[in-house]
Amino acid sequence: MAHHYYCPPENIAADGRTLTLTGDEAAHLVRVMRIKPGQALSCFDGQGTRYECTVTAAGDAAVECAVLTAAPGAAEPSVQVTLYAGYPKGDKLEHIIQKATELGAVRIVPFFSRFCVVTPKKEEQKNARYARIAFEAVKQSARDCIPAVELPLSFAAMLRQLPEYDAALFCYEAQTGGPSLRECVEAAVQKAAAESRAPRIAIITGSEGGFAPEEAQAAAAVSTPIGLGPRILRCETAPLAALTAVMAFTENLE
Repeated sequence: MAHHYYCPPENIAADGRTLTLTGDEAAHLVRVMRIKPGQALSCFDGQGTRYECTVTAAGDAAVECAVLTAAPGAAEPSVQVTLYAGYPKGDKLEHIIQKATELGAVRIVPFFSRFCVVTPKKEEQKNARYARIAFEAVKQSARDCIPAVELPLSFAAMLRQLPEYDAALFCYEAQTGGPSLRECVEAAVQKAAAESRAPRIAIITGSEGGFAPEEAQAAAAVSTPIGLGPRILRCETAPLAALTAVMAFTENLE
């Protein structure tokens, strides 16, 4: 299998025939992988396109390649899922970001709700680390899109974004009755298919303390409250369980 390396769009020739890897990617190829001209290389632009290439020149500062084929990456799911995660304590958010990226999320947005233990602190600095975690997970899982990892929102700001989705799934442990996760996903798929586009689905999960009753009530006005079974899932488990279910129901784990 050819190696899988990131090439930013600005390093791809306008005619699409050549591309150049620089920075850490070039250094790793030359110093660690000992890449040589003539070897095969698989690259991605972070926006969904996979490039199968042949190396034409390799130096410490740059690796130049001839593009053989360029096509949408087969590793990207057919559904666009945004994960809104209540900000947890410790390093749990890093775990969520890594695994959500592997599972196919296209956007990850932390938010602060009433029962969050953590308070905002150095979020720009932490976001740079979170983005790096997502990038490394993309490479490990051979994806072709780099998910956006955004700065945290307030609960109210998060709710204002939900109407743009075909389905907004508010995971609430106190929810009983109502449509199931599967039914919501199937309805979203049907809606998107009628418009010949990919379904857009949001998953909203809480932090360690869950949601206050008034937050759940506000969320119900712009999303669909759903349960995740009879067991109480930890805040780092719930988003990954819901995301896995969405991918399974849309046949992206087959």
